[in-house]
Amino acid sequence: MTSMTRRELLKGAALLPAAAAVATTAPITFVPRTMPSSGGRPPDYTAPAQGFLNTDEKAFVEAAVARIIPADDLGPGAKEAGVADFIDRQLAGPYGLAETWYMQGPWQPGTEQQGYQLRLAPAQLYRAAIAQIDRHLKQSQGNRGFAQLDPKAQDDFLHALEKADVKISGDLGKEFFEMLVVNTIEGFLADPIYGGNKDFIGWKLVGFPGPRYNYVAQIGEFGKKFDMPFVSIAGRDAGIRES
Repeated sequence: MTSMTRRELLKGAALLPAAAAVATTAPITFVPRTMPSSGGRPPDYTAPAQGFLNTDEKAFVEAAVARIIPADDLGPGAKEAGVADFIDRQLAGPYGLAETWYMQGPWQPGTEQQGYQLRLAPAQLYRAAIAQIDRHLKQSQGNRGFAQLDPKAQDDFLHALEKADVKISGDLGKEFFEMLVVNTIEGFLADPIYGGNKDFIGWKLVGFPGPRYNYVAQIGEFGKKFDMPFVSIAGRDAGIRES
C-alpha cells in the first residue's frame, strides 16, 4: 500500500463502477466484479442480515479496514462507518459466491488486464487468506493474530501483503489485499442501505448528498453551500452537512 492520505485514496474511488453507490430495482444480466452484487430490490439496511464471517474473521476485517481508511482529522474512518458489516453481508450473498462470475478453468496466472484469475470465490478467498495470515502471524508474533497487533505492525504487514513480500499458501496474499482494499472503499462509499457508510460518513467526507430525484433547483448555484439532508436509496434523511 503506497503512502497516501485518506482523501487521495477516496479520490481514486471515483473510478469504481457506479454499482457501489447506486442500486437497481430491475433484474440484471451482468454485474461487474464489485459490490453490491445482487439484483432486484435491495433489502432495508435497518433490517438484520446474516453475515458470512465468523468471530475471528470479523475481528480481522474490522482491524484491517480501520488501517486502510483510518479515522483522522477529516472524520471517522471505515471501522466507524461499519465497513466490516458491509463486507460481511456481501460475502454472504451473490458477490461472495461469485454467482455472476465465470469460475471455470483453466486457472492460469493472468495479466493485470485479465482481472481476477483464482478458482476461489470471494468468500472462499477471505476465509482461506485470513486463516493463513493469522497462522503465519501467530508463528512470528508471539501467538498474536492480525487483530491483536498494534496499528504500526498492522500497517507494516499490509504493506508487505501489497508487495507480495509475505508468502502464504497458494500465494493468496496480494490478491486478497487488493480485493480487501477495493471492498473497503466500496463499503465506505456505498449507499447505507447495504450496511456500510453509517451516518453517511463516507458521503460527508467526499461531499455527496445522496441519490435524490433531481438537482434541478441547484443548477447554476455554483459555490453555494448545499444544506439539504443526506439521503439514501431508502429515502431516509439523516444528518446535515457540517461546514
